[in-house]
Amino acid sequence: MKFEANTIEQYFEKIPEERKPALKKLWKTIKENIPEGFAEELGYGMPGFVVPHSIYPDGYHCDPKQALPFINVASQKHFIAFYHMGLYSMPELMKWFTDNYPKHSTEKLDMGKSCIRFKKIDQIPYDLLGRLTSKITVKEWISIYESKIRKKGK
Repeated sequence: MKFEANTIEQYFEKIPEERKPALKKLWKTIKENIPEGFAEELGYGMPGFVVPHSIYPDGYHCDPKQALPFINVASQKHFIAFYHMGLYSMPELMKWFTDNYPKHSTEKLDMGKSCIRFKKIDQIPYDLLGRLTSKITVKEWISIYESKIRKKGK
């Protein structure tokens, strides 16, 4: 579900009313737990946190004009999505997350490489996602990105 928005605030204004409380709580959870240095930005049509060009001038290899993405959230057609690039690139982080998820939700984990889909918004494990958000610093993310992802993209 694509929303025409120029700011994060506009994005949150345009999502369906029934999803606003959950998505705003998820955003607040991320903001409270994200390590210092990441910046809020609307990227690829979604609110997210990125490594800004002031820290990593090379930007994202797919589009160097874009800052290096890290976490995004979105209201999709049938679910709320939480995108975390660290899950895609760090098998040990993925294992930690998948091992801990059942302790925080009764719903079956529905995810892709970096996308966790929440069809039942009352089952979003905010505490677990907050802990996940805090696990990688900007410096660590740049190092992981350069060693595992950027190499493949060049």
